[in-house]
Amino acid sequence: MRLLLTTILSSLVATGAFAQNYCAAGKTLLDNKLTVATGNPAYFPWVMDDAPESKNGFEAAVVYAVANEMGFADSAVVWTRSSFDQAIQPGVKDFDFNVQQFSITPERDEIVDFSAPYYAAAMAVLTRKTVVDKGADTSIGALKGLIWGADANTTAVPMLADIVQPDKEPLLYGDNADVVEAMKANQIDAALFDLPTALYLSAVVLEDGVVLGQFPAERSENPDEFGLLFEEGNPLKECVDAALETLKQNGTLAALETEWLSATTGVPVIE
Repeated sequence: MRLLLTTILSSLVATGAFAQNYCAAGKTLLDNKLTVATGNPAYFPWVMDDAPESKNGFEAAVVYAVANEMGFADSAVVWTRSSFDQAIQPGVKDFDFNVQQFSITPERDEIVDFSAPYYAAAMAVLTRKTVVDKGADTSIGALKGLIWGADANTTAVPMLADIVQPDKEPLLYGDNADVVEAMKANQIDAALFDLPTALYLSAVVLEDGVVLGQFPAERSENPDEFGLLFEEGNPLKECVDAALETLKQNGTLAALETEWLSATTGVPVIE
């Protein structure tokens, strides 16, 4: 009987998704389930209609692709919610991993773990029509003269300092929602967001929002890359990394990016 069981397990481990499922065995919070956290709310185009279980939206689709590659059925994915700030704090987590456009940084990597990158984001300038009407354009000279705001926890802060070098120090806020509210209140002229988020904010949140231009990822020495976030030392990371590598090699990640984060935006590139 033991020989038969060993033979069956060896056969499963040797085949694609079952091999990944074997890797994940005993490493998830719930047996045979994958608990995934996202924002509350989760925004377009990362999650459509704040419903990650629909599998619609780039990050929702990536999660199910990773889960399937590891051998989990769609029904085995359990969703929970957390704030961005809660997730990046050290300590015990109530999720296996969290997907919420977390930029991978050395500072964060000291207190949490990240998967291999699943997306490299272009950064875009979000402003308002009133600012454009006053003469704002994509020249660095014009950008320097704007009053900038930024989430103090994001890579927008060093990018502003390195590339734009504004005449006035950026006003720093606790999260991106506060940055948007500051723009509505005319406290700031502009802010940097990843391109898909900037497009959403300009179309849905700001009545007169404008995506002025985008900085290509290669403009920065260290492009902003998003990773799935784990509790420090979580052994599931190796299984997720293997799944992401397969999805990268077989073209799945690129296809999902094309489907949900189309590069054809019409937003000019800032040289």
